[in-house]
Amino acid sequence: MKTAQTPASYFAIILNAHLPYVVNHGTWPHGMEWLHEAVAETYLPLLRVLGNLERDGVPANFSINLSPILLEQLAHPLFRAEFPKYVARKIVAAREDEAYFLQSGDVTLADTARFWSHFYTTAQTEFNALDGEIVRGFRHFNDAGLIEVLTSAATHGYLPLLGTDESLRAQIRCAVETHRRHLGRAPRGIWLPECGYRPAGLWSYPVPDEGSNEKRAAIQRIGVEQVLAECGLEFFFVDTHLVEERDQSLYQPYFVEGLNTHTRAVTVFPRDPRTGVQVWSSDIGYPGDPNYLDFHKKRFPGGHRYWQVSGNANGVGDGLSYLPEQAAERVQHHANHFVQLVYKTLESSVNQRTPPILCAPFDADLFGHWWFEGAHWLEAVARTLDTRFRQSDGTVRHDAGAISVGERAISTTCSQYIDRHPRAGTIVLDEGSWGTGGDNQVWLNSETAWTYAQIYPAEIILREIATADKWRESEWGGRIVRQMCRELLLLESSDWQSLITTGAARDYAEKRFHTHHQHFTELKEMWQAYEAVGTLDLRQTNRLIEIESRDGVFPEIDPELWVAGARETGNDTIAGTVVDRNGVVANKVTSIN
Repeated sequence: MKTAQTPASYFAIILNAHLPYVVNHGTWPHGMEWLHEAVAETYLPLLRVLGNLERDGVPANFSINLSPILLEQLAHPLFRAEFPKYVARKIVAAREDEAYFLQSGDVTLADTARFWSHFYTTAQTEFNALDGEIVRGFRHFNDAGLIEVLTSAATHGYLPLLGTDESLRAQIRCAVETHRRHLGRAPRGIWLPECGYRPAGLWSYPVPDEGSNEKRAAIQRIGVEQVLAECGLEFFFVDTHLVEERDQSLYQPYFVEGLNTHTRAVTVFPRDPRTGVQVWSSDIGYPGDPNYLDFHKKRFPGGHRYWQVSGNANGVGDGLSYLPEQAAERVQHHANHFVQLVYKTLESSVNQRTPPILCAPFDADLFGHWWFEGAHWLEAVARTLDTRFRQSDGTVRHDAGAISVGERAISTTCSQYIDRHPRAGTIVLDEGSWGTGGDNQVWLNSETAWTYAQIYPAEIILREIATADKWRESEWGGRIVRQMCRELLLLESSDWQSLITTGAARDYAEKRFHTHHQHFTELKEMWQAYEAVGTLDLRQTNRLIEIESRDGVFPEIDPELWVAGARETGNDTIAGTVVDRNGVVANKVTSIN
């Protein structure tokens, strides 16, 4: 039997909230509709859950990445103006559905239509209560310590395939500044897009530039951990296989050992696969439960869903009617199962000196959008854990560190964990992602190679222009180059390759990529003309203003980020590693397992 001195175990839920930039780039079926759906079905429900937990004094301890480009969209005036119209349309559609079902004599579906009317009316009320400032809601809970908001790369660029160190640094440094501007503080942790990690070392360009038959010469490039360290970021996450292949525990964090010197040690947390499949899989996981709402079956023109998960390809109306009360019962059952699974998974990983931590990272849109009951499930998990920590008089126990790991695990954020506990040692990571195959194939394949053939020369061109420094000499020159920076960041978004590869929205993704590449090319030519004559004509001025108006994200963007060799430095002494001014590790962390 475990004693009172047995270390506690921990688990952390991490949510990745991200959408590609869609403002001013289409509405339906692809475009602003994605953003509206995410807010109504995921972000507002998450805020609702957090409000419930805060009201009842229940700790959440979720970590939520709000990607920088998502923050920019949630704060955009066009979104704030259009979302109420979207919600109003959904309410009208629900009421029309209700009238139709009542006329048809289907009382059950009429009740579900009323459910949708109430759902979107609640969204409307909550949006208005925030004055349309969704970010303000998350900032409140971040400031209150109920959650920890993380960052990601600026436009979710896939870091292992970026072609210059400057582009890698710009994605991260722009992210940190954007996070600080919207959340009021710098982030401590980051969600690497697609959990894509790259080490330092010799790297060969995978494709030649567009119009060339020869690839660029191989380069020595920096690793992700160096850039994170330069920017003051303390931790990130990787997929299971990157740690398993090193024969290390999945339930301990590690300092990342890189080839290049850096001034702070950065921590990596591995992803747990057992809890992941329970939440991700529609075949064997919770979302496939036949009592839950079927995502794919929608009644048009309103687009509301009325049927339970059927497990087959039957058409609309062939499944059983959705019953919200019945689904709610399954939510609690699955929350109980998940908590027990966490306990069972962690029990064999207890270390007397270093408590284990189970990290369960997921895309946020799974909770509410793809799996409608998912946000309620998160709340049920938090409440289930809280109940297990309450004493007989109802007060919350604060001696969690003395509770047997076999009985309970403590929810935490990764910042809280590394503030309390040492790392288990150092680890060298190979390149990889959480995509199919664990490598780069989702983003670089025969269908997407052409995108990198255009990205790589654009990265080189911008670095050359930024380094030459002439853009600083006038307002118009600075505006041209700043917009080139924005277009390159948007061009680098990993979403375009992902949507092409999966076929989810291939035409839209290709169109968007071509649009940003066209904008970048126009701006490059505009810059060359301006550099030659020192002025812009009226047509050029109007075109620049037009592009700025469409893609004016990151208003404080600084071309200095793309200057050759641009970097930030920090302290020379870091937790667990001491580095002298020549970059020599004087005291390396060793394993404590």
